[in-house]
Amino acid sequence: MTGRDVMTPVELLQSKKLATRPVISLSEGSDPRIVAGALAAHDLGIADVILVGDTADIQAGLTDLNLELRPGVEIHDPKTSELTAGFSDAYHEMRKHKGVDADKARTAVETPLVYAAMLVREGHANGTLGGAVFTTSNVVRAAIQVIGVAPDAAMISSFFLMFPPSNATPHARAMLYSDGGLVIDPSSDELVSIAQQSAASAQALLRVDPKIAMLSFSTKGSAKHPAVTKVNQATEALRAARPDLAVEGELQFDAAFVPDIADRKAPGSDVAGHANVMIFPNLDAGNIAYKITQRLGGYAAIGPILQGVAKPANDLSRGCSAEDVTEMIAVTALQGLKS
Repeated sequence: MTGRDVMTPVELLQSKKLATRPVISLSEGSDPRIVAGALAAHDLGIADVILVGDTADIQAGLTDLNLELRPGVEIHDPKTSELTAGFSDAYHEMRKHKGVDADKARTAVETPLVYAAMLVREGHANGTLGGAVFTTSNVVRAAIQVIGVAPDAAMISSFFLMFPPSNATPHARAMLYSDGGLVIDPSSDELVSIAQQSAASAQALLRVDPKIAMLSFSTKGSAKHPAVTKVNQATEALRAARPDLAVEGELQFDAAFVPDIADRKAPGSDVAGHANVMIFPNLDAGNIAYKITQRLGGYAAIGPILQGVAKPANDLSRGCSAEDVTEMIAVTALQGLKS
């Protein structure tokens, strides 16, 4: 399957023709990119949205963009919402063991980031999205504290969906890059967790059978170094834990991506040359690689997308566009679907 055969998240969600739209809460409801992207997502039929923030600021933003509220688009002001009192009680109950009293709970819930996450926790929204203004650390902290880590996940990590341009080479394909946005220097055990989560994300969001490349600066023993050993240990542990997954390592990127090079560097491998899930050994490699692929290779990058959260919660780049917001709303909505 080539990259041009794989639907983007917006296209995939539209193809499902859902009877009930997912509801996505947006913690930066007054940001013009959020407003425009959210209303576009609604108008495309992929989600209903809740814009969280100061009501006057959000209304002013709508006016500036010549946009209007419509059914399926709501404004929630945490300082005046009828849900805030109940959210405060719930937040106090879950955080009192950390020294959060009732007053601190109320203050926390009145912040848009926590309120938006509480909408998900309490079942008023299917997922939440922030990061156009808030930092990644704040977005992830709210997700962990309010929504929590999924029962079957050892950790929270992130990934980017990479879609090739229309003029890409024949072997170009849609891929998942992980981790390019969150975990700085994963251990071998953490690489195993990241790879397992990424395989599930590729199935859910790209609708492909994952072929996992555990990446390194070495291919099949071409170099010796503790960093290579870490990747090898992760590869073997992943194979033992998940024999159902197609995985190869350690591989250099060219051996993972280019069939002709794979035939020379890793002959006989079903994954080498055809990998669509690229697991990077650390954040330096993952972050640099996705930006090079995007800026020099012309790939569209969607993310960072969080995986391992109990319910969908995602982080935007602070350099995001309205179009990025729309795609990430679709991603967040898809993560909340059962199939």
